[in-house]
Amino acid sequence: MIDDKDFSGRKLTDVFKELEQARYSYEQENRANERALRAKKEKKQKKVHNLNNQTIPENINNQVNMENPEIMFSNKKAKISKKAIPISGGILALLVVTSIGIVTFSNSVMSKDSLASSDVASYAGEEDVDIEINRHRLNAHNIITSNSALETVKEQVTEERDIPFETVYQDCSYLPKDEQTTIQNGEVGKKNVTVVKTYENGEFVEENILNETKTKDYLPQIVTVGTSEFLAKIKAHLNDTLYLTSDSVLRKETKDDSEEVAKIEKFIDVKLLELPSEEWCKVSYDSVEGYLPTSVLTSAVVTPSMPEKNRIKKILDKVNIEMELNKPSGLTLADYKKVFKNLPNDTNNIFEDNAEVFYEVEKKYNINGIFLASLGIHESNWGTSQIAKDKKNLFGYGSYDSTPYESSYEFETYEEGIDLVARVLTKYYINPPGTKIYNNETAVSTYYNGSTLEAVNERYASDEDWHTKVFNYMEYLYNRL
Repeated sequence: MIDDKDFSGRKLTDVFKELEQARYSYEQENRANERALRAKKEKKQKKVHNLNNQTIPENINNQVNMENPEIMFSNKKAKISKKAIPISGGILALLVVTSIGIVTFSNSVMSKDSLASSDVASYAGEEDVDIEINRHRLNAHNIITSNSALETVKEQVTEERDIPFETVYQDCSYLPKDEQTTIQNGEVGKKNVTVVKTYENGEFVEENILNETKTKDYLPQIVTVGTSEFLAKIKAHLNDTLYLTSDSVLRKETKDDSEEVAKIEKFIDVKLLELPSEEWCKVSYDSVEGYLPTSVLTSAVVTPSMPEKNRIKKILDKVNIEMELNKPSGLTLADYKKVFKNLPNDTNNIFEDNAEVFYEVEKKYNINGIFLASLGIHESNWGTSQIAKDKKNLFGYGSYDSTPYESSYEFETYEEGIDLVARVLTKYYINPPGTKIYNNETAVSTYYNGSTLEAVNERYASDEDWHTKVFNYMEYLYNRL
């Protein structure tokens, strides 16, 4: 590649103009000598023929015009003398034509005065050189011009660059297999880099790094990769809620014969705390911690019905004859409708039709609605008693043993009677004195003896076994969940 300027800072095109002028002056001064040499050269040139059996022109230098130096070469071997053209204050140019048609130039500077007449003589007597001439056209002017138009610029700069951070992967036994979690975000480092950049015609070509100085270390990114097949199977993580698929025993250690901490029934939920192995896990149950076999656990993701079964299980676990009646049953409206739907003994559909009424009075008066319904079933024999049918009174409210039918209250709807009895029980029977109840009132507690069925039995019914009979209906309704 030839730069656009020579060593003296001049334009290459100006140098070639000087070259042309120097050559013309040289030819004028040495024309006489050339005539003497011509005879000898003609003898030698007879041996050189081109592809068309034509003799190469007598003065090849005259044929290599610097403005349009095109030469038709033959692939045949010929003999030609090397010629040197001395240039005043310019460039000593050697034109060498090889078998592959390469033209090279020397950049040696030679003055006119430094070239003696003996040099001309040695030139004339230069020994013959065998060369193979390529027949393809070469335009030396175009080659030089295209290279001289190429501008190469180099610059040295110092700039700050990022140092990429590394990502470190760590196995984690308490994550589902193959799940990844980033526990530390990576940060790039910094360095000062001194480089030499090369541009050609304004386009970046390459760079060479001279020096690098680190100014800030990078912070690696840390990623944990799960290895637990158990967690992957149930699609769960630590601190998730899990459910028992069968009755089991919570133990003090991860051994089958370890000390028993508690018994846990099917459908009950526990909180997953640790995973010491694939066979055992540490859980929390009702504020107690211990170990369970992983084989008895599942998740809501894998078993979607578990949360509902768990809810119902917890409701039923609280059902007992000692349960307090001044607390809600825990049932939803949907539960009430399910419990009272298609009751075999509810032949007149009285309780099914009033399922929502029992639910509403429970919310309004803070009384167990299942207890209230069970009381109505017991007193009216499933709504078939004469008082229930004629007076829409499911509870025999107001009746005296001597005149039960005549003394009992009559209501326009079953809902009216259900609401009244709920208020009476809340105000006089199941709450201790001073308890805040409905309508900003407080419990009078005239007949209060406790909040359980057996306590209410003392002042509400003469039948000593009344509380057991009512509870049997309560248990029956609850179990319909």
